[in-house]
Amino acid sequence: MKKIALTLLTACVGGVVAVGAYKVFENKSEISIEDKQNVKFVSWGEKGSMVGSAGDVDFTGAAALVTPGVVHIKTTYTSGRGQQQYNPFGDMFDDFFGGRGRSRQPQKASGSGVIIAPDGYIVTNNHVVEGADEIEVVLNDKRSFKGKLIGTDPNTDLALIKIEEKNLPFVKYGNSDNVKVGEWVLAVGNPFNLTSTVTAGIISAKARNIGILRNDDPDSRPIEAFIQTDAAINPGNSGGALVNTNGELIGINAAIASQTGAYEGYGFAIPVNLAKKVINDILNFGTVQRGYLGVQFNENSAELAQEKGLKTINGVYVESVMEGGAAEAAGVKSGDLITKIEGNVIKSGADLQEQIGLHRPGDAVNLTVLRAGNEKNIRVILKNAENTASLVKSTSSAAYDKLGAKFSPLSDAEKRKYRVQSGVKVTALKEGGVLAQYDIQQGFVVTRVNGKTVSSEEDVKAALKNSKNGMVNLEGIYPDEPSSRYSFSFPVATK
Repeated sequence: MKKIALTLLTACVGGVVAVGAYKVFENKSEISIEDKQNVKFVSWGEKGSMVGSAGDVDFTGAAALVTPGVVHIKTTYTSGRGQQQYNPFGDMFDDFFGGRGRSRQPQKASGSGVIIAPDGYIVTNNHVVEGADEIEVVLNDKRSFKGKLIGTDPNTDLALIKIEEKNLPFVKYGNSDNVKVGEWVLAVGNPFNLTSTVTAGIISAKARNIGILRNDDPDSRPIEAFIQTDAAINPGNSGGALVNTNGELIGINAAIASQTGAYEGYGFAIPVNLAKKVINDILNFGTVQRGYLGVQFNENSAELAQEKGLKTINGVYVESVMEGGAAEAAGVKSGDLITKIEGNVIKSGADLQEQIGLHRPGDAVNLTVLRAGNEKNIRVILKNAENTASLVKSTSSAAYDKLGAKFSPLSDAEKRKYRVQSGVKVTALKEGGVLAQYDIQQGFVVTRVNGKTVSSEEDVKAALKNSKNGMVNLEGIYPDEPSSRYSFSFPVATK
């Protein structure tokens, strides 16, 4: 008996040590908002879900849970800058923007946002904050904070901003893959500084591609796989939360289909699973890591199925395979019908784009295809836009490196001396860097980058994200002649 007891004691101690060691050494390098969401802040209480599969629906608990985590966002644009840029939602948001480019005075716009972590991370639409010089965030309790833009992704119309505050109420992530057509949902926004607005409806459709995320960049590859709902989404609610009856975030409200700019029965939200991936990429890499399959495809239809001799109208038909792309390397062939990705049924091109959009270059993705009537499973290693399986560096970081300079903030005394409100001084130059090539001297004070005021090295990096067509504009002064203003524009290639 003593031997048995000793053996059991030794096993228990060994188990405790092993678990403790694992916890100490496990990899925690990648930041995830989901980790931050494990902080318990608000909850349903004792009753849990307030809806059964065939029972009465009570929205009060979900509304009370979500509304504190939805904010009002105010943006300011100097001399109409940004207001004259292409708005992907066209006339649907003319009222939202209050008329574009009609005044030389600073223009203002507004929208909504969703707090997704207790330390101040907020997700909204890219078109709510794009080109803004100032971002103000007003909480549901009327407190106001300056918002810092962390990153954007025009291809999904998402943006991540942050305010400096702790212990904030937030909206917990749900799972948009589990959303079903006909399910009850709430659309929660914070428009026009009226505090929260809650509307109810059902899921009308999933994976909708409505062709609104286009822009002037020929290399852009937008992902449109919207959740469609008949819950009222009006101008100013853009960037707000679409939640299920448990108060879980399943989408970011993005658009309405309307001829008048007001709600007419159709609203669209970005699936939260796609938003999670974009947000975590911005946090960890400074840019969205897009994985590409490398195929040209057609939507399957009854006509196409008959023409190609297919026995199903589901799936996406591969018209051609890109040379050197991920699909070609894995053995995908022209004529294949992609029916599943990672076990998820593919019914349309929007389904395919959404499922691939959840992955990064270098990720392995399992495809199910029909080839000559036979089902085949193919493992594909996704590639980036340059046809390699490597993660890509953020454009702003690459552009910053190309500048070939180091910057330091100005002291208050230097600001008074140079008669500037903000700025950074060039403290070192790298031979062969862009600034050295353009004969910008050490000591030059940069006051604006791409039209944005800068006060730190991080401000410079953030402003470089607004470079259009690879062009960078620097404005500033030399300390020995502060009354003279200089402006430099030059290309900064990042490929």
